[in-house]
Amino acid sequence: MILVALRKNQKNRYGSVLAKEVDCTYSHAVKILQEMEKAKLVTFEKHGRIKTIALTNEGNKIAEYIEKIEEALK
Repeated sequence: MILVALRKNQKNRYGSVLAKEVDCTYSHAVKILQEMEKAKLVTFEKHGRIKTIALTNEGNKIAEYIEKIEEALK
């Protein structure tokens, strides 16, 4: 659901905001995001003390597929 949340709002996002949107703890969201970074689905950019998260092209494709699956199940 983190990938879908990132896709819905294309601008770079913060981990704490994403955690609230998908209703999980910040630490759990960070752990998932780190795994997604290893899989090259998201990228992290550091701006001073703030770290933003953006989808890669591959992450965007997967988020799109997840959205299509959700639609099909409704």
